[in-house]
Parts: sequence; C-alpha cells; structure tokens
Amino acid sequence: MDTDARIRNRRWLRRAGTVAATAVLLASAGAEMATAAPVHGPVLRSPAGGYQELWVPSSMGPIKVQVQWAARGGGSALYLLDGLRAPNDHSQWTSDTDALRQFVGDNVTLVFPVGGHSSFYTDWYRPSSTNHQRSTYRWETFLTKELPDYLAGFGVSRTNNAIVGASMGGNAALTLAAHHRDQFRFAGSFSGFVHPTFPMWNEAMRAAMIDEGNFDVDDMWGPASDPAWNRNDATNQAELLRGLPMYISTGNAVPGLADLPFGVGNTVNAMGLEAMTMVANQMLRDRLAALGIPARFDFVNGTHTWPYWQQALATARPMILDALGAH
Repeated sequence: MDTDARIRNRRWLRRAGTVAATAVLLASAGAEMATAAPVHGPVLRSPAGGYQELWVPSSMGPIKVQVQWAARGGGSALYLLDGLRAPNDHSQWTSDTDALRQFVGDNVTLVFPVGGHSSFYTDWYRPSSTNHQRSTYRWETFLTKELPDYLAGFGVSRTNNAIVGASMGGNAALTLAAHHRDQFRFAGSFSGFVHPTFPMWNEAMRAAMIDEGNFDVDDMWGPASDPAWNRNDATNQAELLRGLPMYISTGNAVPGLADLPFGVGNTVNAMGLEAMTMVANQMLRDRLAALGIPARFDFVNGTHTWPYWQQALATARPMILDALGAH
C-alpha cells in the first residue's frame, strides 16, 4: 500500500471511530432519558367545566384529588372536605351531591381531596396504633402546603380559596381557615362537630373512630388535656375567625323527605348525630356572638346526611362566589 493510500485509510478509521463513539454516547443518553423522570412543561388544565383526577405528591404518599376547573380559567378555588367515612377512591361530594352541577358555570375551581378516613383532616402525632396504619396522617400539611403548591402549577391561587366541609370536615374547614388566613377567604361548616373539647366529646369521637376503621384518637391529638385538642376546636379558636365570611348550618335532628331513601335504622342514627351537632353549633354561635364576630348560622329541619349538606352548599354558593370574586 503506498503512502497516500495509508494516510487515506487512517483518516477513514478515525472518522469511523468518531461516528461509532458518538453513536454509543447517543444510545447511552437515550437509555438514561428513557429511565429518568420526565421533565414537564407548563401544566395545562382540561377544558372549562371539565372534570379531572390528579395524583398529588404528599408526605402520606400520592393523594388522589378530583377537580372541576373554573369555567373561565379563574384562579380561585373551593376545597370541599368529606365526612368521617371518606372513601379512598372518590369524594362523596362528587357522588352523593350535585356540587359539580352547582358550580359548573362559575369561575372557581372545585377541589375534592380523596381519602382521609377518620382523619379529621389534621396532622396526627403518629400512625394509628390500633389498626396498624403504615403512615402518619398529615392532612393539614397536605391541604395548606402540598396541595396548593401543586395546584399553583395549574394556575390556581394559593391565597384566594374557600373551604367547606360536612360532619368531620366541618370543624376542620373552620380550624384550617382559622390557622391559615393567608390561604382561605371563606369557610363553611355543615353539621360539623365544632366543639370537640366539650366534656366527654373526646370519648364520643373515640367510639366513632373505632367504629370507622379502628382508628385511635390518642394517636391523633393525644389525651384530652393535650393542646392539640384546643388547637383543633373551632369554638375555642373563634377569635382567629374574626373578619372571615362564614356560613355554618346544622339540622335540628327532625327527619324529612330527604331521609326516606336511607331507611329507619340509618335515619335514627342520623338523628342522634345531628342532635349532637346542633348543640355544638349553638355553642359556637354563642361564642362568636359574645366576641362580636359575625357569621351566618342556619338551623334547619333535617338530620346528619348528604341531601341536607347538598342544600347547605347551594345556600353557601353566592357567599363563596362573593368572597372569592369568582362570578
């Protein structure tokens, strides 16, 4: 082989080696890109009025959240909290009420956190020891930090929010708003247990939580003397609600037509629960009045069940839209 031929051959080998090395690097990079976590651009909402399910990262693991987006792309949001029996696959607000229909044309995003069975939507001290719970409930952290931070990626405001809840969620809605006034501009409680520090109510809650999932109330807030009970009592925290628009409703334990589909046994149970909530709500009303803090209270015919909470939400809707400027 002459000198020129050897030179040409070496150049070809160098080019071939460069191409091969580049191919290996690209293949390696492609494999890494295939296994690495995807990089997302700006998150887009579903169409106006659309319904979507999100999985939101949290210290408790991924939490499902059902949303109905604001009709005209507005940034305000309404959080709706379930009762003690909160299922782990959907919010009962979406299955047992017409909440989605009520707000479908309004410029507010509905946010339905899923789960929280017997949690009282609070940060627990430790996992429940009576049912071998794997992780500690951290619902206050989720609802006031992790969830709003996540929804901000969809253009939902961290500060222009309302919160309502039924039964277990009623007291939580008020106490969360009391302690996070920078986030919530309205709060509503429907048949809420709004005075859990009242004598012996902790034992009533203990019995209810054992019945609903065998949860231990002591792992939630400790003994009745623990400061966590006071912090999570809407009546005791009433001063922190000053200046906040509120709608608080409860039944008088008298059954009506809405109770007929639930049968005699369920209705009797719902009557007993509502008799308790009526007393607690009267104490909250008197406490707010003594402090000169205005709030709308409605004591209506009805028991402790979803049709009455659907009506309470409809009554609250104009107040919520006004507070959020979401017409």
